[in-house]
Amino acid sequence: MGMNAIKKENFREIDLGDAFFNSLKADYPGFEKWFLKKTQNKEFAYVLNDDGIQGFLYLKEENEEDSSISPAFEMKRRLKVGTFKVNPHGTMLGERFVKIIIDEMYRNSFEETYVTIFSRHKELIDLLTKYGFQYYGEKKSTAGVENVYIKYADIKFNDIFLDYPKINIKGNKKFLLSIWPKFHTRMFPDSKLKTEKEHCIKDISSTNSIEKIYLSGAFNLDEYKKGDIVVIYRTSDNHGRAWYESVATSICVVEEIKHISEFQSYNDFLKYCIKYSVFKEDELKDFWINKKYPYLIKMLYNIALNKRPIRKQLIEDAGLDVSKHWVALSLTDEEFLKILELGEVNESFIIY
Repeated sequence: MGMNAIKKENFREIDLGDAFFNSLKADYPGFEKWFLKKTQNKEFAYVLNDDGIQGFLYLKEENEEDSSISPAFEMKRRLKVGTFKVNPHGTMLGERFVKIIIDEMYRNSFEETYVTIFSRHKELIDLLTKYGFQYYGEKKSTAGVENVYIKYADIKFNDIFLDYPKINIKGNKKFLLSIWPKFHTRMFPDSKLKTEKEHCIKDISSTNSIEKIYLSGAFNLDEYKKGDIVVIYRTSDNHGRAWYESVATSICVVEEIKHISEFQSYNDFLKYCIKYSVFKEDELKDFWINKKYPYLIKMLYNIALNKRPIRKQLIEDAGLDVSKHWVALSLTDEEFLKILELGEVNESFIIY
């Protein structure tokens, strides 16, 4: 597998004969003809290929009416999820693709994005609705009747999942959380540094999941609650170069914070952590025994910063206190907004 598990590939590079496409050929009359047309037009799709294709996503910009959908679509610029399929294999791959869809929507300022899906695909529908897609209506075609689900960019639910990837900065605390380099990119694949040329972004649950769990020894983590905002701070591999190599990379939102003492047994602790944690099972076992990192922070991975402010900028431009220990460092609203500015975060991601 290449450096990134999911690649954006030209249709002509994708094997239409792969068994992955058999169900799509069966469900959609004319699928092969459609695919060949995309090949001729030199279009692209997102693909995970690992001993055969495991995931496929095609996105298309539209600006048209559509009377095959009821209620009919009026003329509007929108993002269409043209084809989306994953082979479930225990790595939460569907979440990674859903993040790609939503990021594309906000990155390119679409007012809405929609997907048509047969009602039998309940797990995928549940995943989409978890992150803000709403039932809209039906679409009739030669393939049959599909349900239509839409995510709107301008609707606010005051819910961290339904509003995802937007962050609500009003009334929520903000803090900077340090993450060790060896765990950072495994957790936050879209925040990989350009210098990490040898780091493979793998098809594993802790990478693919939108929800993340990290363990920390920061005693002040119990001050934070659901909805509070986290700036992810990747520490330097080289302690003497931290001024230039430690960087803020991402913005997350707290789902919940737990203390390790809240778990009745190791099995309960393991069950809670294993899908969303970057740590391996032997590491978790060690953490359980030693209690060295007693706080568990579960958070949503909302935004990868376009620019990564280094420690020097965070101190000189954002005003962070150099004398404090940056493990879970509380931030003022002014410091946080300056980090967003330095990170060139699009205003569409912010709820004021």
